[in-house]
Amino acid sequence: MISLRLGRMSPHETERMLDFDREHIWHPYAPMPAPVPALPVVSASGVRLTLADGTELIDGMSSWWAAVHGYRHPDLDAAVTRQLGKMSHVMFGGLTHPPAVRLAERLVELTPEPLTKVFFADSGSVGVEVAIKMALQYWRSQGRPERHRLLTVRGGYHGDTFGDMAVCDPVNGMHHLFSDVLARHVFAPPPPLGYTADPDQGYLDELARLADAHAGELAAIIVEPVVQGAGGMRFYAPEYLRALRDIADEHGILLVLDEIATGFGRTGELWGCDHAEVSPDIMCLGKALTGGYMTMAATLCTDRVAHGITSGEAGALMHGPTFMANPLAAAVASASIDLLQTRDWRDEVDTIEAILTSELDGAAGLPGVADVRVLGAIGVVEADEPVDVASVQEIAMSYGVWLRPFGRLVYTMPPYVCTPDETTHIAAALRAIAESFGETGD
Repeated sequence: MISLRLGRMSPHETERMLDFDREHIWHPYAPMPAPVPALPVVSASGVRLTLADGTELIDGMSSWWAAVHGYRHPDLDAAVTRQLGKMSHVMFGGLTHPPAVRLAERLVELTPEPLTKVFFADSGSVGVEVAIKMALQYWRSQGRPERHRLLTVRGGYHGDTFGDMAVCDPVNGMHHLFSDVLARHVFAPPPPLGYTADPDQGYLDELARLADAHAGELAAIIVEPVVQGAGGMRFYAPEYLRALRDIADEHGILLVLDEIATGFGRTGELWGCDHAEVSPDIMCLGKALTGGYMTMAATLCTDRVAHGITSGEAGALMHGPTFMANPLAAAVASASIDLLQTRDWRDEVDTIEAILTSELDGAAGLPGVADVRVLGAIGVVEADEPVDVASVQEIAMSYGVWLRPFGRLVYTMPPYVCTPDETTHIAAALRAIAESFGETGD
């Protein structure tokens, strides 16, 4: 058996662990067995990961954008410990508990009006599934079952379950292998690149044309607001989001905003939709919801949607995860929100944005670099060609930084609590990686 303890592991223990991991454990989007060993993390504190040999790396990924407060934060540790002394879990069917109620109160208070109803799920992917089901069941309850398709844009990513895969990019996304068995939805081209770019009237006309052509069969529009995440790390102008809200209102279509990656301040506003000053009919939250401590998601909707669903034949939303509203997750989520609101998170995110912008200045002109973009606490270097993950990570680690690239993208979403020096280290790693694209033999 592997000895699990804090601190360093012996080389023998580490080798045994990695051998077993490689032969028996799947990792995200990885073959089996994995050709390259995963890095063995034995502890994490602040914004640093400690490897088995004692190496420390600044986590430039926030554990896939979730650990916005870093690791082992005393307030969050205390919230979990307090709740653990009361109950770790209880079924949510027919029961409720203070952590769930308190968290729901906070979410209704923080999210845009008129979102008033909260459905707790156990992952971001399931949260999007719930949103899709809400939209479909709403129209079925209204006697309009023909409204069963969704309008979205290419370049999007919404999760790995089947409903979610059907609204991810069907050509360049990660799920094209399943296209023959997924629901067929309506796709607009990806929004033109550039948060500050002037809106393209031709693109706006295309959105309106698609909605008009399919209005009678559309249940909802679903997009990631302002920032497309794992589908390409693309930033687009808020005007396009406002246009989608107007289109939805014109045709009586529901607007679903997937804020799982963009929520809780990541883009420089509390919610991605705040950039466009619009409110959705359904909103999906996850990732940073619990500060990266536990898996949890929440799907919020308006009174209109909730009452419309329950007025139908089923009389209820037909979904109910086993670990719905888990008390541990709910308690730490409320503590994470409290922590976010008591710190000046805007200043933290603005500082990260300023440092990334300054340190990456001019990198877009380097050989092999297609684009460099920064928004809030997000920095992206896009290469002309797919990057070699192992070599990119080797460069990052030489700067004491952990990054996880994919496709042509090397990016960072650091914890908000990174110091200026730590953020500068991350930016320096990104700059060195960008410079490596133009080296002979790459």
